[in-house]
This record gives sequence, C-alpha cells and structure tokens, in this order.
Amino acid sequence: MTDSERIVITGVGLTAPNGNSLGEYRAALLAGKSGVGEIDLRHVGRVPAGVCDFEQTRYRSQKENRRGTRAGCISVYCAREALKDAGMDFSGFDPAACGVYLGLTEHGSVETEDEIHHLARYDNDLSFWSHHHNPRTVLNNPAGEITINLGITGPHYTLGGACAAGNLALIQGAQMLRLGEVDMALAGGISESTSSFGIFASFRAQGALARNDDATAACRPFDRGRNGIVVAEGGCVMVLETLERARSRNATIHGEIAGYAVNSDARDFVLPFGERQAECMRLALNKAAMTPEEVDLVSSHATGTPQGDLEESRAINAVFAGEDVMVNNTKSLIGHAMGAAGVLELAGNLPSFTDAMVHPTINLEDPDRQCHVPGMIANNAVAAPGVKVILNNSFGMLGINSVVVVRKV
Repeated sequence: MTDSERIVITGVGLTAPNGNSLGEYRAALLAGKSGVGEIDLRHVGRVPAGVCDFEQTRYRSQKENRRGTRAGCISVYCAREALKDAGMDFSGFDPAACGVYLGLTEHGSVETEDEIHHLARYDNDLSFWSHHHNPRTVLNNPAGEITINLGITGPHYTLGGACAAGNLALIQGAQMLRLGEVDMALAGGISESTSSFGIFASFRAQGALARNDDATAACRPFDRGRNGIVVAEGGCVMVLETLERARSRNATIHGEIAGYAVNSDARDFVLPFGERQAECMRLALNKAAMTPEEVDLVSSHATGTPQGDLEESRAINAVFAGEDVMVNNTKSLIGHAMGAAGVLELAGNLPSFTDAMVHPTINLEDPDRQCHVPGMIANNAVAAPGVKVILNNSFGMLGINSVVVVRKV
C-alpha cells in the first residue's frame, strides 16, 4: 500500500467525564481516576453517570449554544481541539475537500424531552413549541454544527450504529480518503445521553442500569458484582489524512488505521453474540494483513452487563487463544459514552505507542471466572514498552459489531 493510500490520525480532540484534552484524559486513565459521579435526573432520580465539564464557550457564544444542541456544542469543541492538536488551520486544505463524519447512538431525544417538558407548563399549547426543534433533531445536526462553525463546505453526515458508531465514523473517514473523495476528514463520535431520562428509564426497565452506593464503583466490567451500564456523555473527533500528506507537512502521527471490519449478529435486538464478535475481529485483522500474535493491546467494549461481558470475553479468548496480548477497558473509568464510546476508548489507548504504558480496567475487585481473559490489566497501569498494534472493539444493539485496528507509525 502506498503512502497516499495509508490513513493516519494526526489530531485528537475530546471531552470525557475525566478530562477535556488527550493529555488530561490520558493522565486520569493511567491514574485510575474515575470520571463517574451521581446526577439527579428528571423523572429518574439520583443515578451514576459520566458527565463532561468542558469550556462550552471556547469556540461558540452562549447565543450559538442556545440555538444549537448539547451534542453540537460537544462536536464543535472536539473538532476545534482536534484541528489544534493536528496543527491545522485549513491554510493547506480546501474546505470543500474536508469531510465531517460523526457516529451517533441516537439524537433528538434530549431536545424532544425538553420541548415536551417546556410545553407542559403552557397547558400543551403548541404555539410554544420551538421553531428550532427540527434543525436541532435531524440526525446530521452535530456534524452540521461543525461545518457551520468552521466554514467547511465538504460532505457532512452522521452514522447511526448504536454503540459501535464511533468506530464506524473512523472507518467512513478512512474509506472516503482512500477513494479520493476528500483530502482530510474529521471523524469521531458524540454522546449527549446523560440529558435524556428516556435512555436511563429504558435501561432500568431492561434491568441493565448500574446501581452502586459509590458512583465511581458502579461501572465494573468483568467483575462478579457488575449489574449494568453507567450512561455517560462525551465526544472525540480525530483528524484523518493520508500518510503522504501528513509527512509532507511534518505532522505528528498518533497512529495508522491499518484495518477495520463491521458485521452483524442477526440474532437479537439487545443480546450480543460472541461468535460474531470474534468473526469481526478476525476480519479486521485480515484486512490489516495481521495475525492475532501481532496485536499488543485489545481495547474491550465490555459495558458491565452480565451477558455482554461474558460474550466478549469468549470472543477475545477465541481470537487470541494462547497469545500474549494485553486487554483493558475504558468504560470502567468514564461509563458508557454510547456513540462516542469506541473513538473515546481508542483515543485513551493511542498514547501507549509513545508513553509505553497501558491504563487499567478499574473496579475489577472480584473477577468473574467465567469472563476470565488472560492479559487483563486490572486496577493499576502497567509499563508496556513496545506497544505497536491496538485492536479496538465496539459493539451495539441490534447486533452491530465494529473493530478498528491501529498501528504505530
């Protein structure tokens, strides 16, 4: 493959419950610092959740934020931070040749719930319904808000892939670059889920909402005491470009997207299937022209649900049986950031290429033997010189599985 076909990550912008830049986020992950707290949500009450605290007016005015959405505000912040990290100001790029691709689990729930709540105070008089509602709730809203803020005139859209969506956006960006449709891509995932009582209520009705007296201990993948998902918000946008272009401008390269795959379980609305997850990992490795023994770190998707963690552990063991591979989980530290999960979790592990450390899975106090995965990094970060390949798992409802393989350049 030529340098004009190889796709690299040259910028990372993010906000997570425990950090608002890659450096801050990485330091928190290595220290095992949880960003999960407790919120008091309308109709739901007090629940564990991962909420971000970033400078909302760094790149937009309060008026612009009021007209737009929380998801759009997160998106603009992350896109701007990614461009800054990439050392890019569009002087060498045509705004018409830049694509914006964002992964979403859902969008519009927050705005609709807020409108209905507001309307109830006026005896459900529809004349009080906001004329901003439609542009706020269309699915391309967060990506579109980036283009408006940055003056990008190339393609923008979102990819709905449940909790696999962040990986899907990276895949889309890489594909569009290889096709020559764009010269640069802003790709990532966004979640505003902590503002939607419906999401919490549905997980609770499903028996999949985490409970714990200590909010920081609520998300506990692979632990016997796990009892569900901790909902989180957040976002991460990455700058993607060809290796040829990155080298021509002496850009810092965080990693290369070496392979990827997407498949479907075709079995159930919510229950995962480890066999298909394993197939997805193998397909991604095949596309990267790699074997399992070349992978140094698996970034697991595990959400802290009994069946989900069990299925993924079986999949990882099936693919990497007998291999000396490290495994960690980022949700234990920030909760489940839905559409942003895959790309946020990848971002948290990318620095392993340079700082020779692997962050831990926290809250793993009583490991479930049925979910045993050799190489699990539990509770404390470890030194890991020589990390060159990361495999990033991200799976979602309706049986969608996505895997992205990134290697050091």
